[in-house]
Formats: sequence, structure tokens, C-alpha cells
Amino acid sequence: MHQLFAELMGTALMIVFGVGVHADTVLNDTKYHGSGHLFAITTWAFGISVVLFIFPTICLNPAMALAQFLLGNITFISFIEISIFEMIGGVIGAVIVYIMYADQFKHSYDKIDPVTIRNIFSTAPGVRNLPRNFFVELFDTFIFISGILVIVTIKTPGVMPIGIGLLVWAIGMGLGGPTGFAMNQARDLGPRIAFALLPIKNKANADWQYGLIVPGIAPFFGAALAVVFAKFYLGL
Repeated sequence: MHQLFAELMGTALMIVFGVGVHADTVLNDTKYHGSGHLFAITTWAFGISVVLFIFPTICLNPAMALAQFLLGNITFISFIEISIFEMIGGVIGAVIVYIMYADQFKHSYDKIDPVTIRNIFSTAPGVRNLPRNFFVELFDTFIFISGILVIVTIKTPGVMPIGIGLLVWAIGMGLGGPTGFAMNQARDLGPRIAFALLPIKNKANADWQYGLIVPGIAPFFGAALAVVFAKFYLGL
């Protein structure tokens, strides 16, 4: 239970940083309105590093939990339990952001497009093409999980959190444009669930078709390919 609550708290904190920075840049009457994607991607990357300094043994991602199961490091039951707690953490983190930015949400209703407000919580494609969007998320996750599996072999203190943060930063800058680089079901579906439940005015459709197919399923395939690469090429 200690490990599972670490997964929950770590994922919630990651979402507080990540969804929080999107609220900060999108909503009216915030201190950093309009700061842009460089600001947002940097916050995601640094936020994940901070989370991993606090909770260094967590997966933080159902796709990573699947990779750990396929590598034989955890049982299938543990994979399911970890994924559930991470999803709950994603919901909680998004609700915390909504509470923190409740006044800014009120000042943005009828002034900011409802889809833009939805995208504070969850990812969306720049161009909607589900097969290509699926490939992008699969490949992003393949790079992400493969990179992590190598970084964690470096035992120098501090390298793992900083290295993974830099990896997120690089993927976000280089590969994030088509889909928003979810690479993590808890990052997308957790806040998407929160968005569907929260009392947001003039709420856009949660777009479950995209959410379940692209950030929901594709990261699992990317993680599985990363495990194959790690085993048969990297020798991990």
C-alpha cells in the first residue's frame, strides 16, 4: 500500500504541475497567461524531475508499469493495481488544479473556446488523423520508455530524475507537436475523467474516442516495443 499510495501521490503531483501550467498559460487573469508551449513543456519536464526526486521508485505511468511487468519485475496484479492508483492520482491532481484556478476558470467562460479549456486537462491532436495520431503516441512512448530503461541503469545520485526530466523536455520539443505527447494513460485519461466530472460551464465533449484510442491504447504498444528493444538490443 505504501508503494501504491506513492504512485497515487506522485501522479497527482505530476498533474498539478502539468495541468496547472496549462491552466496558467490558457486561462484569463493568471500571472503567466499566454506564456506558450516552451513554458508549458519546461514545466512538465521539471515537474516530473521533482516528482521523481520525492518518489524515486514509482512508475508514474501505466505504460511503464506494463513495461515492468513484461520485464518480469512486477506481477500482472501489481501492474493492474499500480495503474488504477495512478489513474486515481491523475483525477485528484486535475481536481486540485481546478480548485486552485477556479476564479480564472470563471473569468474564462464565454471568452475562451470550450475545446481549448478541455485541452487544459487532456491532450488533443494538431490534425485529427487517428491512425497517424496512434503511431505518433506509440513512437513517442517507445522513445520515452526506452530512454528511461537506460537512464535508470546509471546509479549516480540525481541522474535518474534529471535525466528523465531532460528526456521529457526533448520529446516534448521534438515530437510533441502532433499529439501533445501524452505517453501516459494517467496523464491523459485521469484529467479527462476529472474534466468530465467537474462543474465547468459550457463544457466541450470529452472526446473519449480519441482519448481511449490514442493516449489510452498506443502507449501500451510503445512500451511493449521498448521492452523488446531493451531486451534484444540493449541487453537489459
